[in-house]
Amino acid sequence: MLSSFKNRCAASALILAAACASFDPPDNLEAVATGDAYQAQYREPHVTRENAEFLRSATLNAQKCLPYGGFDGLGKGSAIAAAALRGERLSRNDLVDIRIGNDETFNGDYVISRDGTLKLPFLSPIRAQGRTTDQIEADIARQLLDNDFYSDAPRISVRVADFASVTVGVSGAVFEPRASEIGVVGGSSLDTRRQDALGASTEGRNLSVALRSAGGIRPDADISAVEVRRDGQLYRIDMRGVFEGQNAVDIMLLTGDEISVPSRQCFQEDLMRPSPISPPGVSLYLSNLTQPATNNASAGIGQTVREIPYGTRYLQAVIDANCVGGSRSTSAARSSVLFTRNPITGVSAVIERDIEDLLRRADRDDYDPYLLPGDALACYDSTITNITEIGRALSLVGAVALLE
Repeated sequence: MLSSFKNRCAASALILAAACASFDPPDNLEAVATGDAYQAQYREPHVTRENAEFLRSATLNAQKCLPYGGFDGLGKGSAIAAAALRGERLSRNDLVDIRIGNDETFNGDYVISRDGTLKLPFLSPIRAQGRTTDQIEADIARQLLDNDFYSDAPRISVRVADFASVTVGVSGAVFEPRASEIGVVGGSSLDTRRQDALGASTEGRNLSVALRSAGGIRPDADISAVEVRRDGQLYRIDMRGVFEGQNAVDIMLLTGDEISVPSRQCFQEDLMRPSPISPPGVSLYLSNLTQPATNNASAGIGQTVREIPYGTRYLQAVIDANCVGGSRSTSAARSSVLFTRNPITGVSAVIERDIEDLLRRADRDDYDPYLLPGDALACYDSTITNITEIGRALSLVGAVALLE
């Protein structure tokens, strides 16, 4: 009996010691506390709530920015590039309808070959990759005349019947750099009227679609000089109009195009909002269990993430995770931890916040980070809840001792 009592006392002492133990703040390789991490908003509050006066995070972020990489402030270089690439241009596997007067010899549907050419009967292969239908018509007319099929130029019609999907490479300041197939027609039902009609149109092969398919642009992206490499030629496109309410340049891409988004090496808050080239949303990993789950079903294991809009901040996610509110006397003193990763360096960082303190700070925006794809959030209960758990643990220890 004495041994049981001693064991109970020892267990109680360990539990109380654990309750009173303090935890060190998270260590980080990057200078998070001073504002030199990916976001200045990750830094620790350096003044009390009473002394909060200025919002400095935007200034700290901007200090690291490299100049825009466009040709000039007026976007002339981008305009020249856009002019060279504008219009609907053909790519491998596109289906075209060709008609030459009433000549059944050449009339028909043709698919652009893997080598990028159109192969008509009795004519030499015609280069089609990256060219317009007008250019194809001119080449067909030239060959027909040169090969004495006609003495006078015939009427020729080349129309796209169906645009194929294209595969392009996307790298640089995007969240998921990779080769992407874009322009794929989804759905099981087809619009038969469109299928039977002459001509074709698609927005699925645009530059904006490729950027979004690669996870969207990162907040450090230099969208004034998005690079498109085609047939060994490099073009730079200014896409800042996407965020400025303008009709931004959005060229049509071809199979084999390579897109690269430069980085300004700084966090740009004005890019943290939905747009045609931003991530479609943020998949946020959450942990918020006051009581350990008794089984996988109640813990929601398998549903590992939660979708939130792009541009959501830390406090909004904390509220969305049900970490704020409830009984003020027992639930107020909660804290939470944000796990993130610098997308430029790949280095992880952990940021811990006292939720109630952040809620009440006038300068909260300075320390309220934007959430990025792949971030994880964990909530910790208040001191009162911890004490309650200690009481339950002590009761359990006592019950075990009585059984002994």
